[in-house]
Amino acid sequence: MEILFDYHIWVSFLTLTALEIILGIDNVVFIALLVGHLPEEQRKRARLVGLSLALVMRILLLLGVAWIISLQQPWITLFGQDLSGKDILMLLGGGFLLYKGTNSIHDEVTGDKKEEVKAVTGGMLAVVAQVVLIDIVFSFDSVMTAVGMTDVIMVIIAAMTVAMLVMMFSSGYIASFIERFPTLKILALSFIMLIGVFLVAEGLGFHVPKGYIYFAMLYSLSVEMLNLMRRKKRKS
Repeated sequence: MEILFDYHIWVSFLTLTALEIILGIDNVVFIALLVGHLPEEQRKRARLVGLSLALVMRILLLLGVAWIISLQQPWITLFGQDLSGKDILMLLGGGFLLYKGTNSIHDEVTGDKKEEVKAVTGGMLAVVAQVVLIDIVFSFDSVMTAVGMTDVIMVIIAAMTVAMLVMMFSSGYIASFIERFPTLKILALSFIMLIGVFLVAEGLGFHVPKGYIYFAMLYSLSVEMLNLMRRKKRKS
């Protein structure tokens, strides 16, 4: 019961849920295009079944990552630095988040982002399988972001589940909201890069208190909210 009154848990849960929703909208839109050729009565079912199975696969991936992180014994020594399974995963995951964040911000700013969706000719089962496969491909950055924010696996699973439910039933509204305020997505991607730096530091043996990350996110978000309010006031 003590965990329910720990504000660190609630901050990490709410922040992680928001990041999952903002960064997962592109995936939901992509999936909507995949199910577009199905009959009207099958589209919603395929999307819900596909995303539900994808959530299960994402949780299994999370548990696998958590198991690797538990491996504390050194695996290799590189430049005089002992690296365990956890350290290697942190370095690889942090590097991936830095690459993904930089590349995504570049695409958002320059408008170079191009997504091609190949037509799916199979029935509902084929579409569901492709939905699950695509979500697995897009899951690694989500899982590593979650691991970088909190060590409590149940908080990560709860945040993923809530975010998936919200995206299932409110994806249209959220997509239009982010389209109206695209800087929120840029901000979320910058948070991903911040977590990537944190993971790399952890992999190299430098412990960074997670409170610093939460403070940086809260401060940046507060500034962005003030900017949005100011712009809205100018338009009115």
